[in-house]
Amino acid sequence: MAKKGEWVKIHDVILNPSDRAQSLPDDTKQVPFEMWLNGFLNHDAKIGEIVEITTLSGRKVKGTLVEINPRYTHDFGEPLPELLKIGPILKSMLEKRD
Repeated sequence: MAKKGEWVKIHDVILNPSDRAQSLPDDTKQVPFEMWLNGFLNHDAKIGEIVEITTLSGRKVKGTLVEINPRYTHDFGEPLPELLKIGPILKSMLEKRD
């Protein structure tokens, strides 16, 4: 049970596959366009219920409650060796300009 004011994650389907633009690539238009959003719960609720949240920017949004106190689990992927080398090279180039 989630309590009013708790940090939660909601989900909603914005567009079903049949409603998506025909100009999209086939693999894209075959899946729904979905929203996953975090915010503060506006009323007590259970996972799976339709709820309203208030986002950090103050927007009120409705969706299905999917998680209480969600973690951020995204990252920027594996380091790219090419990008790791650029920083020191550019620093050296800039130091030579002085």
